[in-house]
Amino acid sequence: MGFFKGKETFTIDAKSRVKLPAKMRKSISEKADDKFVVTRGNDECIYAYPMDEWEKYEEKFLKLNQYDEKNRYFLRVLLSESEEVSLDTHSRIMLPKNLTQFAAIESKVTIVGMMDHIEFWSPEKYDKYMSSQDESYEDVAMNVMSL
Repeated sequence: MGFFKGKETFTIDAKSRVKLPAKMRKSISEKADDKFVVTRGNDECIYAYPMDEWEKYEEKFLKLNQYDEKNRYFLRVLLSESEEVSLDTHSRIMLPKNLTQFAAIESKVTIVGMMDHIEFWSPEKYDKYMSSQDESYEDVAMNVMSL
């Protein structure tokens, strides 16, 4: 698997399709077969996992105790908001309507590489999220990377 990184903003078409940036397409492993699972992400964005990466999470989901109320809630929300999609011949990915509504994505979408998955954001929400952080990037980096 490649490592998704970078950020670009593209137009989303009337059918909720958006072209993946070339640099991100290069990071999709052959094992994924150009298939993704798109689902509700944290911070009001959409996550897209290449199929081979999603399968690793499915293994973790199977280990969760479904008799635990929090586990059931997490799985119900995540899985009910998940859909399998494939890149089309123009390297576009379709973002389901329920997820674009959740993420408030309209005519533009900011695409962010996040290691094993790709995030899709409303550009306004992404900018608001980035500017809402209380600590400087340098302080966060020092704390995170000193572990």
